[in-house]
Amino acid sequence: MSQSQPLSLHVPEPTGRPGCKTDFSYLGLNPAGVVPRPPVDVRYQDTADIASSLIRVLDENDDAVGPWAPELDKETLLAGLRTMMKTRIFDARMVIGQRQKKMSFYMTSLGEEAIGTAHALALKDGDMCFPTYRQQSLLMARQYPMVEMICQLLSNERDPLKGRQLPVMYSSRKDGFFTISGNLATQIPQAVGWAMASAIKGDTKIASGWIGDGATAESDFHTGLTFAHVYRAPVILNVVNNQWAISSFQAIAGGESVTFAARGVGAGIASLRVDGNDFLAVYAASCWAAERARSNLGPTLIEWVTYRAGPHSTSDDPARYRPADEWTYFPLGDPIGRLRRHLVKKGWWSDAEQEALQTELEAEVLAAQKEAEQFGTLIDGRVPSAASMFEDVYKEMPEHLRRQRQQLGV
Repeated sequence: MSQSQPLSLHVPEPTGRPGCKTDFSYLGLNPAGVVPRPPVDVRYQDTADIASSLIRVLDENDDAVGPWAPELDKETLLAGLRTMMKTRIFDARMVIGQRQKKMSFYMTSLGEEAIGTAHALALKDGDMCFPTYRQQSLLMARQYPMVEMICQLLSNERDPLKGRQLPVMYSSRKDGFFTISGNLATQIPQAVGWAMASAIKGDTKIASGWIGDGATAESDFHTGLTFAHVYRAPVILNVVNNQWAISSFQAIAGGESVTFAARGVGAGIASLRVDGNDFLAVYAASCWAAERARSNLGPTLIEWVTYRAGPHSTSDDPARYRPADEWTYFPLGDPIGRLRRHLVKKGWWSDAEQEALQTELEAEVLAAQKEAEQFGTLIDGRVPSAASMFEDVYKEMPEHLRRQRQQLGV
């Protein structure tokens, strides 16, 4: 009888660490324009190849190529560029505010601005997003007031959430932005449940849930996939694979030998893997998934391949676990730069216009910050009264609670 070899475990390691340049070949990139675009009623089994490749539209020459290339006019593309730039400028300004101790912490979406911006264009009024804390661009695309965003960050007297939520965890029902949870995995079953409720009511609205690559290791994610598959919920399930969770590489969550999109196929869900730094590819894939949901064809899982260029939060130092300059040679590039170059190539934009827009948006963000900072903060003691908070929770107050309030004298 032969002697058995000692057992061992495989522990995934990133291909780059501080002081060692990252080898990004693990991404398995393919040229733009080569991935086929199936009909929206495709069987989930037939998306397996797409879930293992990468949908790309913008090629190395900044031209839109292939079957996924959408027909977008100049105004739409410029609106997308403006939203992405405003999101990045806003993030940078808020990081300064955090460093000045005006808020406890902040989380940027640096390098990921195209995903929320283009996705928002594929949705309709009434659709509900269940985002992570890096989809500020969803709100920016829907013209949500920056002053209210900053007031929420500052937890001042104009905070629309009245100090009941952490900074960056916004909430706006009318803008289709469900409140963010720090436990990101919960967003998926909530999105699926909301979509199921919409279908039960015979409504026409769909849901879009968001999760990071790290949170796919949570059981909530897999529970959500099961319900979405079984009941064919009208929902888009977005996995933002930005290569890093809080400080662990995406392979720790299972992205080493199989794509995150492939998990959707395994769960019986049509799935796409998309270049998340390509505005045109994001828009095209989002429209495809939204049409599938609205046509009662069931859910779609989309893995957005992108890169978290900044720290996990202002409490994090990514240079301790990855090369400090890794963002500069990430092969999918900067989403803002790619769309800008595409517009210039088409003759719809210029360097002078880019500089002017940068200056305009910087002034707009700064003005919003100054306006928000005029309102009293918790430190000033100028907070909503107990009575107003009580009424906010119980908008239509039951009679027995009304009597209790009178007895308390509030």
